[in-house]
Amino acid sequence: MKKLFSLLFFTLLLSTTSLIAQPPDPGGGGDGLPNCFPPPCVPIDGGLSWLLLAGAAYGGKKLYNTSKES
Repeated sequence: MKKLFSLLFFTLLLSTTSLIAQPPDPGGGGDGLPNCFPPPCVPIDGGLSWLLLAGAAYGGKKLYNTSKES
């Protein structure tokens, strides 16, 4: 168990250098302010619709299977 834990720990430790989420800012023009208000500017419209559709389909299938069993 100790050997597995140490192997996992060192693997995670060495792989963190390649897990950079975003490249460094190259600089450039602009005023640095976001082009929307309020500033978080998170587009949740398209993905949220698909997530709700998938949840409804999954729930419908579960209801169908439950009614088919009884």
